[in-house]
Amino acid sequence: MPLAAFAVVVLLPMWAYAQPETVQVWSSSEDMKQTLTQGPSIPLEPAGKLAEDAVIKLNPQKTYQSILGMGASFEHTTCFNLFKLGPERMTETIEKLVDPRKGIGMNLMRICIGTPDFTGEPWYSYDDMPEGQRDSKLEEFSVEKDRAYVLPVLKKVLEINPDLLFFASPWSPPGWMKSTGDMIGGHLLPQCYGVYAEYFVRFIQAYAAEGIPIYAVTPQNEPGVNTRDYPMSEWYPSCQWAVLEDPDTFGTVDHDAMGLLERDFIRDHLGPAFKKSGINAKIWCYDHNLNNLWYPRNILKDREAAQYVDGTGFHAYSGTPEQMGEFYKEFPEKSVYFTEGSAGGTGGAMKIMSYFRNGSRTYSSWVVMIDYDGLPNNGPFKTKSTCIQPRKDGSGVDYHFEYYTYGQFMKFIKRDAVRIASSEGDKLFGNVAFRNPDGNIVLVAVNRDRQPIHFFVQCGKKQFRAEMPPKSVATYVWR
Repeated sequence: MPLAAFAVVVLLPMWAYAQPETVQVWSSSEDMKQTLTQGPSIPLEPAGKLAEDAVIKLNPQKTYQSILGMGASFEHTTCFNLFKLGPERMTETIEKLVDPRKGIGMNLMRICIGTPDFTGEPWYSYDDMPEGQRDSKLEEFSVEKDRAYVLPVLKKVLEINPDLLFFASPWSPPGWMKSTGDMIGGHLLPQCYGVYAEYFVRFIQAYAAEGIPIYAVTPQNEPGVNTRDYPMSEWYPSCQWAVLEDPDTFGTVDHDAMGLLERDFIRDHLGPAFKKSGINAKIWCYDHNLNNLWYPRNILKDREAAQYVDGTGFHAYSGTPEQMGEFYKEFPEKSVYFTEGSAGGTGGAMKIMSYFRNGSRTYSSWVVMIDYDGLPNNGPFKTKSTCIQPRKDGSGVDYHFEYYTYGQFMKFIKRDAVRIASSEGDKLFGNVAFRNPDGNIVLVAVNRDRQPIHFFVQCGKKQFRAEMPPKSVATYVWR
């Protein structure tokens, strides 16, 4: 039979056939019926006429800030409770926190330079001296006390996620550098600015020698706090940087005076010390609430100081995210970072969205793991609830809704993702959207209502229909 009489059939591999485009979805609900639960894929269809459901419109062509990372804190309370679990369970728990596949992929964590308020041991710095003695050459500098449980935990964290970044904050300089002579309140003595800058250099070098690089530092946690003015039962390490003359008047003094001490410290001491020592760690100024923008404004308005400042850290115990957004617009060449806060329930998820929608490149929660007795905690801010907690009977770790809420963001929004434009939500139904470096679109939506919601998502020439249960958070991913 002639060759032309035969039909030739070529079988292609399955991947070569056109596949319908779909959206992947994961959800978590306050009733814990869904905990980062993957649902059925949703068909992605050509954009058309929309029904009267709620609509979220995305514009990938309109982009905003890039994302540095998201995470929480490995302060002393958390590190103690993780270490107390024992090697095997500690490793498993850290994986659930920082591993992008086995866990929720936290990739930016705050650590403490010395002890914060959340710790179970006497507060310490890295250069404590007997009363009346000084160490102007830092000959007694040592991070030895961190070896008990902080350093082992941080080393395990980097072993599990080598791409994780640490930024570090002090609650107080060594007492001998301060007006009080101890770590409680007061201010840094002007004659100690130079040695305190060297203290930061020594810390970064000491941690680098332990295999723990420091990505960024803030010169002071909450520089408007002077705990020396509080009742003794509310004392904890702090250092007041607002003004020397009247440390009680933070937020009410002449705006022009705000931040000048930290400005001078960064401009004349910390920045030059980093440069001289070849330290690449970035400096984030302020690291306090959203309602006193004059403080970081006066730092960044000084060009010599601003050259050393990568961005501004914010907490959300006072003020609004919109204030951070206005500040970001005022200094668009400098980043804004959300460095401390908590986000419970679907309302907390809405807060996280608002920080990103107002320019933040980060989200950092505060205290990952305290036990059910609220321990260890020597400070005045008492809590018996964090996103994960060790069970009293020692049988394992409980993972609460906040853990899964964080995962709805952290597991899917990758470093260097860029936020893209999306429709404004309301108090009950909100969203935020990103484009990952691999080109995938990530949309996080929150339904705070007690009723389920049905809605359309339209992105360019494509759209899909989705639904969310009451009091839930959902993440949608597609290309």
